[in-house]
Amino acid sequence: MNKYKHLMSNTLIFAIATFGSKLLPFLMLRFYTAVMQTDEFGIQSLITSACNLILPMMYLSMGEAVIRFGIDKEFKKSDVFTTSVLTVLLGYAALLCMMPVLGLVSIIQPYLWLIYLYCLSSAMHTVTTQFARASGFVKLFAASGIATTVITVLMNILLLLHFRMGAEGYILSIITADAVVTVALVFILRLYRYFKPRKNNLETAKKMLRYSIPLVPTAVFWWVTSLSNRFFLSYMIDESAVGIYAVSQTLPNLITLVSAIFIQAWQLSAFTEYKSPEGEKFFSNVFKSYYILVFIATSGLILICRPVLLVLAAPAYGDAWRYTPFLVLAVAFSTLVTFLGTIYNAVRKNGMVMLTTFIGAGVNIALNWLLIPMDNPIGGPQGAAIATFASFLAVFLIRAIDSRRHIKISMQPLRVLLILALLLGQIAVSLSEVPYWGVWSALIFLLLVLFNLRYIWFMISRLFEMISGKKHKA
Repeated sequence: MNKYKHLMSNTLIFAIATFGSKLLPFLMLRFYTAVMQTDEFGIQSLITSACNLILPMMYLSMGEAVIRFGIDKEFKKSDVFTTSVLTVLLGYAALLCMMPVLGLVSIIQPYLWLIYLYCLSSAMHTVTTQFARASGFVKLFAASGIATTVITVLMNILLLLHFRMGAEGYILSIITADAVVTVALVFILRLYRYFKPRKNNLETAKKMLRYSIPLVPTAVFWWVTSLSNRFFLSYMIDESAVGIYAVSQTLPNLITLVSAIFIQAWQLSAFTEYKSPEGEKFFSNVFKSYYILVFIATSGLILICRPVLLVLAAPAYGDAWRYTPFLVLAVAFSTLVTFLGTIYNAVRKNGMVMLTTFIGAGVNIALNWLLIPMDNPIGGPQGAAIATFASFLAVFLIRAIDSRRHIKISMQPLRVLLILALLLGQIAVSLSEVPYWGVWSALIFLLLVLFNLRYIWFMISRLFEMISGKKHKA
């Protein structure tokens, strides 16, 4: 029972750390769409997408290694921190040397200085916060998330509303928040004590790099699967299409938000429990609860996406809701893909993570090229959304089969298939706008809840048992 309590406790703490910053785009959507035109919104989306592509290559996905090795008592904290910081600094130096080459990319060339600042501040922020989490300072980790959110909001108001800086102001707000919180953590935790380049253990550095380097192509392929469609839209249509598509991702990002919170806590449990006698049963119980909650949330967001986005977004973004349903479904499967990825992380077998993500990226690129052109019946942003869904579904199917080589999770394939059929039916009803489409969509949502009522009740009763302290067999 302690392992479930530990997972729940960490989830609540990481929720405090994550909710503010991840909910920010949703809560401030009306503000952003009011102060930025559709093309400006598209530009900031392209800048952040470019940074998300460059970052893992720059610091070799060292953020993942920090949390994996930082919680392992086999390795010294100073060796883990020193290796991570040196990797960031050396990677940034290499990135500076690449400036003439990056300047040739016309889409990002005017904003190259912002990209460089964003990459440095984001990489250092990731390393310091993940090191704090791995070192057991989970409450301080939570406080840093809140501080990042507050600073970002204040800078948004100053730069977007007062100085009218548009996309540049949006990116500078993020850079400032990351930099301030990083400096604060360095002094609060006296992290400079752990930075010992002359005494760094090369064996630890090699092990961390062997773990993190395979994650670089994985991160790049993941970027292709998740974000490359914005560049396809920019190239095949225009920046306004990118802006509308970015707004349509606002509600799906709520699932990403909750998933990110849970995965942070789940990683700590997965890395310590996978070798335990009841490890497979623990993984299976958590997975069943997880996918059912994710799919019910998916159905709920499909139900409400149209009225919510019509209220939250400015009129210029009125069509964004039409692309949300398939993006919600895509994000749902991406969260399940991430969950299965923790199995490979736990056993330190990241090669299959890279291969499956590569396959998903290939599917995404091919379908983007086929479905986005406007002469296609489902062209434009809708084609990009469907391509994203199909690519994540493909990766999920492969990992669901292959991951059983390491940990045999009960996948319940027939139940998952039936739920997927219901969700696709709900999307068809919503997009076709048949008479009383809202009623039909609500009935499908209710059917999903009733179909999984036994599992929902199990989760609720387990939660009450954890709170009350009563024993229950895992």
